[in-house]
Amino acid sequence: MKIKLWTIIRLVTLLVSVVTLVLVLKKPAPVAPPQTPASIAANAQSFGQKMEEFSQAAQPASLPSGGGYQTAASASQPKAEVHLNSQEVGAALAQATGAELSPDSNVGSGAPTIKDQQVSFEGDVIHGQFLAEVAGKDVWVTVSGHLGSKDGYATFEPTEFMVGNLSFPVSLVNPALQKKLAEQHDRLKLPEYVGDVRVQNGELVMQQK
Repeated sequence: MKIKLWTIIRLVTLLVSVVTLVLVLKKPAPVAPPQTPASIAANAQSFGQKMEEFSQAAQPASLPSGGGYQTAASASQPKAEVHLNSQEVGAALAQATGAELSPDSNVGSGAPTIKDQQVSFEGDVIHGQFLAEVAGKDVWVTVSGHLGSKDGYATFEPTEFMVGNLSFPVSLVNPALQKKLAEQHDRLKLPEYVGDVRVQNGELVMQQK
């Protein structure tokens, strides 16, 4: 009886291991539809134009006020904002990574090689999907969460984490993720004129400081 029981346990363990491996290596449903080269070019151009207009509107400018000057931010005007959809952000990301990353590039010491990435917005949640090479295998990593800002730096609080089609508890992943973000702290610094960044109503919103 013991022999049969242990045989069953080993078979179940092997089956679970195989299923887990298949789920990890299986490509999940994409978080965003693919864009054609033409749409990438158009959306990236729209992204750049919006950011340029926002930068000009949000930069401090001297305005006459009696005997002195005040900045545009302190005038009785609403703060400048820029609203970007996921297609614009995804296109800009595709162009930036296409220029900066190749299949053999590495994003940091000890980090896996990133081969592809996608982004989408849903309500107040950002979804990111990355194709990474881990131990010689291509693995899709999907992470969702809330984007924010604190003390002039972008922050990210995950709500979901998947490798392939396999979900992992956020509480298990978040400590390592926050440690990695802390190591990349300088790269998360927002421009001086940006006071807030968030995802709202399916768009990325940046607001003047």
